[in-house]
Amino acid sequence: MKLTEIFDTDRQSILPYAISLVLLSGALQACGGGGSSSSDSSDTETEDTSDDSGSSSDDDSSDDSDSSDSSTDSGVWILNTDDERAPYIYESNSNEQVQVNVQSVESETVDGKEYTVVSASGIPNYTIEITQTVLDALLERPKASSDFLTGSPYVSVGDIVSFGQDIGYRSNSSCGSEAGYGFWPPGPVCPENVSHVGYFPVEPEPATDSCESTLGVQGYWVNGTSIYQWGDGMSVDNTWHTLAPLAEVYDVDICGGHAANGDYHHHFYSECLAEMVGDIGDEHSPIYGYTADGYAIYGPWESEGELAESSWAIRDYDDASSESGCGVAGERSCVFVDEYDISQGMETTSSTGPSTTDSYTSPSGNEFETSAGFFYEDYYWDEELTAQGGVYLDQYNGHSDDERGYHYHLTVTVDSDGQLIPAFPFTFGPRFYGQLDDQTVVNRCSTTIGR
Repeated sequence: MKLTEIFDTDRQSILPYAISLVLLSGALQACGGGGSSSSDSSDTETEDTSDDSGSSSDDDSSDDSDSSDSSTDSGVWILNTDDERAPYIYESNSNEQVQVNVQSVESETVDGKEYTVVSASGIPNYTIEITQTVLDALLERPKASSDFLTGSPYVSVGDIVSFGQDIGYRSNSSCGSEAGYGFWPPGPVCPENVSHVGYFPVEPEPATDSCESTLGVQGYWVNGTSIYQWGDGMSVDNTWHTLAPLAEVYDVDICGGHAANGDYHHHFYSECLAEMVGDIGDEHSPIYGYTADGYAIYGPWESEGELAESSWAIRDYDDASSESGCGVAGERSCVFVDEYDISQGMETTSSTGPSTTDSYTSPSGNEFETSAGFFYEDYYWDEELTAQGGVYLDQYNGHSDDERGYHYHLTVTVDSDGQLIPAFPFTFGPRFYGQLDDQTVVNRCSTTIGR
């Protein structure tokens, strides 16, 4: 999509509360550095980090293109070569600060297969300039009076904030001053040194069966922090699964990340990551990270001023006669038999979910309107969009080109103010394009959506 084009809100609606998320994570103008992550679960995020075995049926449209061009590149990782330490995050029960970014990148062969082995602490070294946009977003939080100790943040326009620096939040009680109390909104736990080692196939291969992504760590960003997918582990009636980039919009820091089980991670595009890799939209985005299958996630730009486009569409609940609705305007009482093949039709749910004008209260006590696009089940893969090629991605949120081979893209849209809004499925997936194995960061496929 060219920035000069009008965004089609019938295909990927811009949800009002998502704007606040971008004001926090997509409008930052001076970010840098990084860390890593590896597990997940918090007061606001009950993501299961266990690996579910099994795989679902093949959804067939895998591209069997040569994967050699997308092999992991050790040169993209942000190595900590001078023992840099986090200014506000300390080792447990120690007066020593945690190392930031990636500690080592090595090659290792296991059973004849070569892997890039990445070791990282889980703590990034982001620095953030407080712009008017960022400050306004903090002040306009719906629970600002209680989210901040004094009712408002300590920062002013022009301040430079380091990762973990106190900006006035009333953080989770488990966060001590040595863990960055005041940098994270109430709810999520504070990040810790969750030193971990991840194996990424040097020569990734397309999967032979469909493989659902799981909750928790799905790969590493180039600074070693964890890649998480769309889910936050929450649902309504075990049917309507909430999307972390939306339902946790007020639970992330000013770089659009947070921790669960001590593991700092991003579920969606972060301007801090963009700044770190030098992505300004003047050409195809660089690599932001690698998923467990070994394929790279690039940033949102397909070329100068042109965004890669998700081919996941939002159901039309408002038109009672719509193919994707449930027969009653605004009602959620049916789901697709297969969201990858809508020709298979709908099946009725055991109970009616929230209407498109109802509300949902998150575990952190923030309330959201459940308009179309709030739940995973509100989306389906539109293969006709993928068939157009060019900027349109496949059902895994990726595509191939001659230079990079197969690769994923972070997906965003642009609002009327030119801000980047995270767009489903946000990072990759919902399924892995590539094959997992016993060594990879995730070694088994989930058998259940939203887990």
